[in-house]
Amino acid sequence: DVGFKYDEEAVKRSIRNLVFMGIHDKPFHPEIRSEVRKLLFENFSSVTGFEIEREIEDIIKEHEPRAKLIDVSSVIQEDRNKMDITVVFKVVGFPDSTHNINLPLERIR
Repeated sequence: DVGFKYDEEAVKRSIRNLVFMGIHDKPFHPEIRSEVRKLLFENFSSVTGFEIEREIEDIIKEHEPRAKLIDVSSVIQEDRNKMDITVVFKVVGFPDSTHNINLPLERIR
């Protein structure tokens, strides 16, 4: 059995999937991909945080029409090679509610 998500939860899951999607993760659609994984292996700095924020903004605006993006922010922990990303958005059709997704990004190797 497969659990289905509807409304806000479906959009949250879609955004999370888009952020972590690589070039070969979606068959027959290599244009739908995110460079976030690649950027994780750069030296962590405010520039890297800005590039990751911009990449997340672009992928959501291009491939998730159900979400109206409000803000993407990052908190970098350079000494731990970790970054916490917060995505704030509204779901189209539900204008009264604002939703947050917290995406912890960590370089393992």
